Amino acid sequence: MAKSFADLTEREILALAISLEEEHARIYADYADGLKENFPASAKVFTEMAEEENEHRRRLIELFRQKFGDHIPLIRRNDVRGFVTHEPLWMVRPLGLDKVRKQAEAMEFETRRFYERAIERATDASIRKLLGDLAAAERSHISLAQQLGSEFLTPGAVAAEEETRRRMFVLQIVQPGLAGLMDGSVSTLAPLFAAAFATHSTWETFLVGMAASVGAGVSMGFAEALSDDGQLTGRGHPLLRGIITGAMTALGGIGHTLPYLISDFWTATSLAIAIVLVELWAIAWIRARYMDTKFLRAAFEVVVGGLIVFGAGVLIGSA
Repeated sequence: MAKSFADLTEREILALAISLEEEHARIYADYADGLKENFPASAKVFTEMAEEENEHRRRLIELFRQKFGDHIPLIRRNDVRGFVTHEPLWMVRPLGLDKVRKQAEAMEFETRRFYERAIERATDASIRKLLGDLAAAERSHISLAQQLGSEFLTPGAVAAEEETRRRMFVLQIVQPGLAGLMDGSVSTLAPLFAAAFATHSTWETFLVGMAASVGAGVSMGFAEALSDDGQLTGRGHPLLRGIITGAMTALGGIGHTLPYLISDFWTATSLAIAIVLVELWAIAWIRARYMDTKFLRAAFEVVVGGLIVFGAGVLIGSA
């Protein structure tokens, strides 16, 4: 079971920092290897970042041995709650510079927050000093990663501060909201239309749809709020994320449930289907706008999933 960051001792914090620096050094070395053919200048930047991470690791090991001895316990990011699991881009060839740059920024931002939080936990002066130095170094790494985009991606790139705010908005608001909207819009289709075609009663269908929407909203809200405390990842306060996810989940289901307040069954059903199509289009647009997914691909994935669930509900209700 993963351990809470607040429960880590100074010894465990240093051990985790050593593990993080070693992991990042290897990842950056892989980035450099994957980019050297098409982006040699960027590859050189990542090589320098890897070397600096190795130097950070050496300093951490030296301090750990001074304070706690030669045995360094193996503590990885997955042993501590709050870390994000990053997509293994370093295993993909050829590497895309845009995705590599964004992931490098995310990794360094997360590590910087880790060091800033670790300083609050540490009481030893030498440990606090080293953690502060490393936090400052991670800030320079974020700037290096951002500079890659200005040369090789889009001219006139957005200022670093605005880009960081945009990413935080996506991370803290868009992602939990989109997850809720997708779950609410798709998962409630089966019970709603199963009830509709089984009973042909608009009122009973409305009650089933409302129950499914509210239940899914509460479930998704709690799941999101309890999944990550946001201290290390920068994903924001868990309560806010839970409220956003739960509200969007309920909204996604309620949208195509409300038409069943109409007494005529086929009118209500036709309007509900039309609203479902609008919901799926909105989901595809949000994914294309904020998640770097092509609209046609996003629309195809969302529509296919929605049609499968919709078809399952109709078949079950008509049985």
